Amino acid sequence: MQPPYELNAEILMLVSEVSQKLGAVQAVVLPKQPPSLRRRNRIKTIQASLAIEGNTLSIEQVTDIVYNKRVLGPAKDIQEVKNALAVYERLSDSKPFSERSFLSAHRLLMQGLVDHAGSYRTSSVGIVKNGQVAHLALPASQVRALMRDLFVYAKKGQEIPLIRSCVFHYELEFIHPFTDGNGRMGRLWQTVMLMQHHPVFAFLPVESWIGKKQQAYYEALAQSDKNGTSTPFIAFMLRMMDAALGELLQERVMPLSATDRIDLFLASGITRFSRKDYMQFHKSLSTATASRDLREAVETQRLLKTGDKSQTVYVVPQTRIS
Repeated sequence: MQPPYELNAEILMLVSEVSQKLGAVQAVVLPKQPPSLRRRNRIKTIQASLAIEGNTLSIEQVTDIVYNKRVLGPAKDIQEVKNALAVYERLSDSKPFSERSFLSAHRLLMQGLVDHAGSYRTSSVGIVKNGQVAHLALPASQVRALMRDLFVYAKKGQEIPLIRSCVFHYELEFIHPFTDGNGRMGRLWQTVMLMQHHPVFAFLPVESWIGKKQQAYYEALAQSDKNGTSTPFIAFMLRMMDAALGELLQERVMPLSATDRIDLFLASGITRFSRKDYMQFHKSLSTATASRDLREAVETQRLLKTGDKSQTVYVVPQTRIS
């Protein structure tokens, strides 16, 4: 199965921007991020993903559950959080191309909440929005075969993971394989697919941004349904990834050193630039600080300097590029 979609100009631009930010995060932020920040982002992820589905618990209440504190709230909402915590604690054990692993995650995510957790639906379902049926799912008799095909695509598709995971997420929502939990499983499994290539997705709170843009999330799904391609949904999800990565780059808890700033800038992939380019990337830097950063990088042979004064250009040595 090759799901239909198009790589338009917006998607290609977003892939480039997300890839640059991923490089920056993984080169500079990821190795230095304290466990407390990772834990906080994991809590944000769980709270937002469940809130999209109607869970009423706040960030503070979810945090209290994490630390085994007593929380007053609907029993169902508390159970949803506990289930999600159990799933995310085992995230690294999930196998992105295994249907068995996928069903096991659903079983854990939905235990005590629905009958037959961990099993595909055996009856017809429709998604109701504002009192109207927004999406009538495919017949239950087709679900097992369609999901099998979808996992074959997930494993053998030739697209980069950023695109393939978005397509998988949309197609999962379209098939709607479960009686409940499809949305949270779509978001969860996209994370599982991405974190195999980009570890930051294990705690990147993309769901938090989806929650902020919840109406746009549903509109992207609906537009993709209408168009018969996942193109609008791919663009939406890439925008959410870009926003989440940008936020992560801004919320570093430690001040950046000159080396950190150079690392972050070079992680964007640039190989030839001026001081002005460097200052446009680090907008809060003074001219003196930018000059000092670049001088230190030249002295340590991380950069080569050509020209003088306003004609000065900095170049990444070829050995560094390779």
